[in-house]
Amino acid sequence: MEIIVLVKQTFDTEEKIHLQNGAIVEDGIKFVINPYDEYAVEQAIQIRDEMGGKVTVVSVGPERAAEALRTALAMGADEAVLINDDRIPVDESAISKAIAAYLNNQPYDLILGGNYSIDNGAGQVAVRLARLLDIPHVSSITKLEVNGNQALAQRDAEGDVETLEVALPALFTAQQGLNEPRYPSLQGIMKAKKKPLHHMNLDDIGIAASDMFATTSRIAISLPPERMAGKVLAGDMNAQVTELISLLRNEAKAI
Repeated sequence: MEIIVLVKQTFDTEEKIHLQNGAIVEDGIKFVINPYDEYAVEQAIQIRDEMGGKVTVVSVGPERAAEALRTALAMGADEAVLINDDRIPVDESAISKAIAAYLNNQPYDLILGGNYSIDNGAGQVAVRLARLLDIPHVSSITKLEVNGNQALAQRDAEGDVETLEVALPALFTAQQGLNEPRYPSLQGIMKAKKKPLHHMNLDDIGIAASDMFATTSRIAISLPPERMAGKVLAGDMNAQVTELISLLRNEAKAI
């Protein structure tokens, strides 16, 4: 079975973000695999180990994204592809087009990705990719069983669970709880150094730079306001309620 996993490199969730001139300062920042993509990598490895085949991890991003791909290889993926080209804008529509162009020339039975990325939370790339490839997709899955040319998936549906059966090839995005991603072992890290990591650009995947236009634009970026110190309300219950309502209305602007 040919399994493709979509991987994005994101900030470590414990990093403190700094802004300068309206942009995120990346100097000194630690980058990791998007946590939701780790569930996708783990699921792909488990399916490969059970059914045979190959797991290929694919990322669109800067050269540093190769670190995330190496981590996926150390977890157990078989090979990796980094599509790195300055002509690709940082836009979910353009990124999905680039991946689709690559996959149009590759065999695949199953595509897995994270439910969304923790840096912008858009959750658009995988869904757009499924549309471009004209294959079914199921988002936010918490369980996946593959049987021949069919897949049975359970997905999180706002506190409830939906069960869907789809024909392969199909695309699925992983939600927390799908599995417990493994940590790369020392042996896995050493093996990853010898596994193929292909570097490609737009010319290699066969798509024109004119097709790489952004459909969205970032107007501004800002950090949330600093949390104010808590207040202890004095007086009896009626006085406290009155003051609380006043604070919510006049300071917090919550009512």
